[in-house]
Amino acid sequence: MAVPAHAGDVRLRIVDGTGAPVRDAVVTIHTARPAAAGSFKFPWAAAMTQRNVQFDPHVLIIPVGAVVTFPNFDKVRHHVYSFSKAAKFEIKLFGRDESRSYTFKTAGAVAIGCNIHDAMTGFIKVVDTPYANKTAGDGATVIASVPAGRTRITVWHPRMRAKDQESTLDLDVTAGDLSKLITVSLK
Repeated sequence: MAVPAHAGDVRLRIVDGTGAPVRDAVVTIHTARPAAAGSFKFPWAAAMTQRNVQFDPHVLIIPVGAVVTFPNFDKVRHHVYSFSKAAKFEIKLFGRDESRSYTFKTAGAVAIGCNIHDAMTGFIKVVDTPYANKTAGDGATVIASVPAGRTRITVWHPRMRAKDQESTLDLDVTAGDLSKLITVSLK
């Protein structure tokens, strides 16, 4: 992906109404020039591991069209599924050291679960922009090399009190770095 000459890092910190940091909020930035489908990848693995009867990571960001693997490192079998609008699928029982995969073709939030272990939940956010990242435990994230110009920033979190669990704001990114604090309302 070519990076425009006047690009900067966008540093965001997401907090809730009490000022507490929000972990695993997905931030995406759409610029005036959208990226072509299949033209970018993220530096992290497109994998949702099952270990200690949990999905790891709890929230995974992938580009549209990515194939996500679901390796099982537990001693028990899992049955991964989703009823989400962006991806309805079912991966029937598979055991320790086995892996299955699924291709995510539509942008959106995908809630996943295990049909055997009800407490297992995870989320896959399928995005159509290379400018995406999630917040760490301190509520902060950095999205590097965002082109200068008018952007639309979207913040999504599975517990956000908003339509489709996301909110948007328009923001001008100028040459150089930008820092912003965003407050969201959680359930």
